[in-house]
Amino acid sequence: MVEAGTSSGAGAGAGAGAVAGARASESEGRSDGGAEVVAAGKVTVVLGAQWGDEGKGKVSDFLAQYADIVCRCQGGNNAGHTVVVNGSEYDFHLLPSGIISPECKSVIGNGVVVHLPGMFEELQKNEAKGLKDWEGRLIISDKAHLVFDFHQQVDGLQEAEKGLKSIGTTKKGIGPTYASKANRIGLRIADLLGDFGQFTEKFQTLVKHYQRMCPSLVVDIDSELSRYAIFADKIRPLVQETVCMLNTALSEGSKVLVEGANAAMLDIDFGTYPYVTSSNCSIGGVCTGLGIPPQSIGDIVGVFKAYTTRVGDGPFPTELFDETGQLLQSRGREIGVTTKRVRRCGWLDLAVVKYTAMVNGYTRLCVTKLDILDVFDEIKIGVGYKLHGRKLPHFPSSMAELAAVEVIYETMPGWKENIENIRDYDKLPANAKTYIERIQKYLNIPVKWIGVGQGRESIINIG
Repeated sequence: MVEAGTSSGAGAGAGAGAVAGARASESEGRSDGGAEVVAAGKVTVVLGAQWGDEGKGKVSDFLAQYADIVCRCQGGNNAGHTVVVNGSEYDFHLLPSGIISPECKSVIGNGVVVHLPGMFEELQKNEAKGLKDWEGRLIISDKAHLVFDFHQQVDGLQEAEKGLKSIGTTKKGIGPTYASKANRIGLRIADLLGDFGQFTEKFQTLVKHYQRMCPSLVVDIDSELSRYAIFADKIRPLVQETVCMLNTALSEGSKVLVEGANAAMLDIDFGTYPYVTSSNCSIGGVCTGLGIPPQSIGDIVGVFKAYTTRVGDGPFPTELFDETGQLLQSRGREIGVTTKRVRRCGWLDLAVVKYTAMVNGYTRLCVTKLDILDVFDEIKIGVGYKLHGRKLPHFPSSMAELAAVEVIYETMPGWKENIENIRDYDKLPANAKTYIERIQKYLNIPVKWIGVGQGRESIINIG
């Protein structure tokens, strides 16, 4: 580790435009800054700027109060977003977090892969916690691909084959489903709702394909087909052609929010390959996963923690293996929502965030969990990497190189004060503001919000 110095510091469809206008009126006078970000006739995007678990669900839930439609564009139920509203904690894996907002439609786009048993189980669990009236607000694209139980079995079998070289997949079948899609043998929602005889033939072909790959795979085809005949009736009222629907809504002035899943450093092209997910969870995935043109995109909000975490294997330059890392883990309650694995913790790595900002073009930032740093005398920030004594000009593509880098750190003074109940930026301790200002200066992107607690209300709007 290299020390660089010490900083000193003290409604879609007809009438959508009218709906958008009504929502805008409701938000007038609020000081949390969401209304100015979620613009009419534009797509606002929330993306994770690290390795996931940054608090995208909370930010999406907060912004959904101003949106007419909230969308998922990629991934599946391998995501894990936690939202706390009025003391109730909701866990979302496939569903957009915006489904909590009663006047907001939620869209599962064409780029998402859908495990129907998991989706209905997720709805049931969140209904028990207070989710209401989702039937008229949840919309599923007819182009979305289906995740079957055997995809999940294959996921586990493939991970087991890799042994010590496994990548730490969630075993939710996401990778095998995207592989089926790329091989052009996958099944979509539209197939399920069409001629069931044709669906049966395609299903049998798909199973046989994976049984050739994994001879130990056992699938009760008749039982699965009977189950999916029931699912077809259950989801039929929820399914639409969403590409036309979304573009029509935008043309009529609706406010559309996109909730990215996973995170930029898990993107299959730009992440720490092969320790990545199977979809593009950067800005390009928004266009391909929903069928919207780039010019429709307005603000792009990059969300990251005031420190860095990741789940699963792969290089992690600022990872802490000492008591400091354990303290971050315990204070931050760093346990994966989906995997239930303890998250690895380290100091904030701004080299990572700068790289993902270059790829995604963030227009605003949200720094979450700043309150977790309340107890530290000193706080370090990673501002670059050295390899073999030379500063690297770009983020490494080789995982061997990333594992071997020395982190260039800046050390800043802590504030040693509880900030959990602060809602005004000017009332933050001087050293906490210095920390945020250093982030802004390094990235040259404004920090719009700071998270200082679990609840929807625990957000500081900088203005």
